[in-house]
Amino acid sequence: MLIVIWPIFALICFGAVLRRSAFAPDAFWSGAERLNYFILFPALLLSALAKAPVRDPQLLQFAGTALMVLIIGAVGICLWRFLFGLRADRFGVYMQGALRFNTYLAIAILAALGGDGAIERAAVYLGLAVPVVNILAILAFSDGGIWRNPWQLLRKVGTNPLVVACLLGLVLAATNIGLPFGMGAFFALLGQGSLPLGLLCVGAALRLGALRQDVAPLAMITAARLVIMPSLALFVAQQVGLARTETLVLVLFSAVPTAPTSYVLTSQMGGDAPLMAGIVTAQTLVSVVTITLVLQVVL
Repeated sequence: MLIVIWPIFALICFGAVLRRSAFAPDAFWSGAERLNYFILFPALLLSALAKAPVRDPQLLQFAGTALMVLIIGAVGICLWRFLFGLRADRFGVYMQGALRFNTYLAIAILAALGGDGAIERAAVYLGLAVPVVNILAILAFSDGGIWRNPWQLLRKVGTNPLVVACLLGLVLAATNIGLPFGMGAFFALLGQGSLPLGLLCVGAALRLGALRQDVAPLAMITAARLVIMPSLALFVAQQVGLARTETLVLVLFSAVPTAPTSYVLTSQMGGDAPLMAGIVTAQTLVSVVTITLVLQVVL
């Protein structure tokens, strides 16, 4: 398991070293993140979903189970807020820290362990989970006020390139159109650059200085994300009888650290950005150990 995991985390560490060595200017990293987010990674999802067996009844069961895990997790964070009186700026941080996921890391591990079948199911998971977790995060930061302008919420979610790629891929798969005229190979080639570049950017975004702030919240939300969420996902998957590949995808997406882009949304919504930066960094570092342990249990 370590042989599978360490090269992936080594890319993250290499990205951190490159960023701090000034090998490339800051403008390179912002451009690389934009290229990956808007073009390369959507191409990977589109090429994977265009040939996915969307009529498979197991996929509907998988999607329902994934939604159930996210809802239970969100209810848990809401209960946490009720019990401890979290401010709105931190409520959104906690919601993202517990529910959002590092897509690049999850896909890289699944590609190494599960092959094409796991990638197809991962694309289905992303088509469902990306809009759900973004909506939950926006609602948490706005304290529900976003419902006064629902078009703003729809615009934020509907223009997300991952959501658009997943929806388009599902349509192509459901209609059996696929990607004709060699376009599948074109998008697959684009997608091949997504994972290594994405992992390098994850490392470049780490902020070690943020670990010195709010140690108790950092520890609590890190434990919630890396221990409680994968345990919940495994329990629910076993109760509904998910197949092995679907269980692996669900548990792994629940076990990876939160997305680095959580920091961007936190800043845009006026949340506690330093705390969010600390959570992203702490979870990424600790997940080296926890993901290995989780995979030992699942596999």
